[in-house]
Amino acid sequence: MGPEVLRDLTFEIPKKSFQFLTGPSGAGKTSLLRLMFMSLQPTRGFVRVFGHDITSIAQQELPKQRRRIGIVFQDFRLLDHLTTYENVALPLRVRGKEESTYRTDVMELLKWVGLGDRMNVLPPILSGGEKQRAAIARALIDQPEILLADEPTGNVDAPLAQRLLRLFMELNKLGTAVIIATHDLSLMDQVDARRMILSGGRLEIYD
Repeated sequence: MGPEVLRDLTFEIPKKSFQFLTGPSGAGKTSLLRLMFMSLQPTRGFVRVFGHDITSIAQQELPKQRRRIGIVFQDFRLLDHLTTYENVALPLRVRGKEESTYRTDVMELLKWVGLGDRMNVLPPILSGGEKQRAAIARALIDQPEILLADEPTGNVDAPLAQRLLRLFMELNKLGTAVIIATHDLSLMDQVDARRMILSGGRLEIYD
């Protein structure tokens, strides 16, 4: 077992809140997001999500709880055999929704993130920035209760980064708690939001 990346952290993410998670590379930002997404178990202590200690949630219950969370990974995790449209619509399909109830919403969101002309393209054909936007659209499409975004503007230019930030802010206004992990100080300076700074395994919070 390797050294602890995170230790002695105590914090709460309030409902409908907006915060940035920042800190140097290797500080544990991605690990912390994975803990909140319940895809990583703590080696000690506990993590409570939606009122449940994640170490005691039944395995068959985890997918249901994770569907309440939208997440944007740095490696995108798009399915190569599905089109951009199909990747973004996937969370809704998994929930058993009929395409007729969401097709317009998926198309409008893809247009908003600049992928209106890439709906029928497979991920291997997309650029890094396009994959980033598709992953963001997939995370947002079902209006999750919590959005976890790991460097969501890392592969896009400044104007598009600002546009995506506005999209996150609009989602937050609709009631989603937003946690954005980023190194981009200029991005953080655009929003009067809580800052959570990881360094040396510890977390400092500035409201």
